[in-house]
Amino acid sequence: MKTKDKTTLRTKSLNELKDMAISAQDLLSELNLSKSQNKLKNTRQIFLKRKELAQILTIIREKELLEGLRT
Repeated sequence: MKTKDKTTLRTKSLNELKDMAISAQDLLSELNLSKSQNKLKNTRQIFLKRKELAQILTIIREKELLEGLRT
């Protein structure tokens, strides 16, 4: 994920990020299923999607911690 994409992730709301995380998890499970059925040709997609999901979850956690400090 490029730096520009990461900065746009940080500007999104918490609900948008959670929706993105859910869709990324769904896609990751589909990719894993395709891999197990030998339908997936580019297995690098799994690695990239896991990395993207981790970045989204990290930003979600940062926002939750910041909201906790403000209250």
